[in-house]
Amino acid sequence: MNYLIQNAQAIASGTDPDARDIRIRDGRIAEMGRNLTPTPEDAEALVDASGCVIWPGLVNTHHHLAQSIMKGVPEGLNHNLGEWLSSVPYRYWPKITPDIMYHAARLGLYELIRSGATTCADHHYLYHSTTSPELEEAVWQAAEELGVRMVLCRGSATETGSHEGMIKHGVAPESIEQIIDRLDATRKKHHQAGPDAMKKLVVAPTSLIHSSSPEGLKAQARWARENELRMHSHLLEVGFDEGQAQSKYGMSAIDYAESCEWLGPDVWYAHLVHSDPHAISRLAATGTGIAHCPTSNCRLGSGIAPVIDMEAAGIQISLGVDGSASAESGSMLQELNLAWLIHRAMKGPTATTLEQVLQWGSRNGAQMLGLHDTGTLDVGKAADLVLYDIDQPRFAGVHSPLMAPLMCGEPVHVRDSFVQGCQIVKNRRINGLDEAELTRNVQDSVSRLLRHA
Repeated sequence: MNYLIQNAQAIASGTDPDARDIRIRDGRIAEMGRNLTPTPEDAEALVDASGCVIWPGLVNTHHHLAQSIMKGVPEGLNHNLGEWLSSVPYRYWPKITPDIMYHAARLGLYELIRSGATTCADHHYLYHSTTSPELEEAVWQAAEELGVRMVLCRGSATETGSHEGMIKHGVAPESIEQIIDRLDATRKKHHQAGPDAMKKLVVAPTSLIHSSSPEGLKAQARWARENELRMHSHLLEVGFDEGQAQSKYGMSAIDYAESCEWLGPDVWYAHLVHSDPHAISRLAATGTGIAHCPTSNCRLGSGIAPVIDMEAAGIQISLGVDGSASAESGSMLQELNLAWLIHRAMKGPTATTLEQVLQWGSRNGAQMLGLHDTGTLDVGKAADLVLYDIDQPRFAGVHSPLMAPLMCGEPVHVRDSFVQGCQIVKNRRINGLDEAELTRNVQDSVSRLLRHA
């Protein structure tokens, strides 16, 4: 269907900041401007954007959708990353069935959509030697049903290594042959190569330092590049990463990653909190990016990634919500708001600008995922956009309406949302999702997890 969106209060467009109307035709932005009139021959549906600001859809570059049903687990509330991994996600990992995974994914995607996201990169790591393929299929199914762009970052472990949680809870790693075979099956079934793909596969060992071998990492890197797939993992989330790299391999974590062929413009890492000047230099020189996850890093006491210094060095910054078990939130807008604030607390009021942070959460993320036809509101780009309703009391006093959602933060109301020109939210209702039913299914899934934990 084609659409004409009219009468927005403001539109976040670098090429046409004075526009108030957007025409969508064949899934793309066909025209932007003021006072656009309907074209009967295109059978356009009219969308009244009065009281709304329009942004490009937000792009989440790091998530763990499975953790959407592990929020606020008492045993892990005051743990650091290592203890938390054992007491929360690894504890429940072997108990997650495809059905539970499906409802967790729907919840996580629901939270993203209602905060303004249109693309999710899910670092799905629930793979072991006897994993059923239905566990992964549940994620693809949930994303397809809700109309979200899904980038599945396929996690893996080839050894239990220094992750105590894998040992304690009996998670048996895969062989490298299993990983490659299963990756290839997913690539053939789901991966799309285009710059506006709805489904992409990424090679994403869960940890370079703790649960992978150098040989396995090199094999996955070479396979990924042979198949023109991007690469992702966790790195330097806590100081333990650096200590383990020095102890096991006699080199820094960033040099170890480079020795395993895991730096480059096709690679991005989540966290990178403990990046020293040498790490920043190597990341910048190789074009490696970051998924900055400030909420989770605060919640676990991991620290604050030095993204202001990173960006100054030329590193591309994107934002991720991380898993809701370490953030209790799946809101991309929360990440934007916190990213805007937290670096000002460290470096002063000029450290971040609203426009800069919105770019981290939209354009930069899209580029990092290889979705170059998304991430901005420009004629010719895919129509991924979100209408935030700011015609309500908490925004009424804001003098800069375009950036009101970012400045004021949650709660927000997404009135309408589009992905590839398809309307996935209409008048605040997400297509194909009943909130009461979702709530019951998630509560039942949590009950089942607790019975078997």
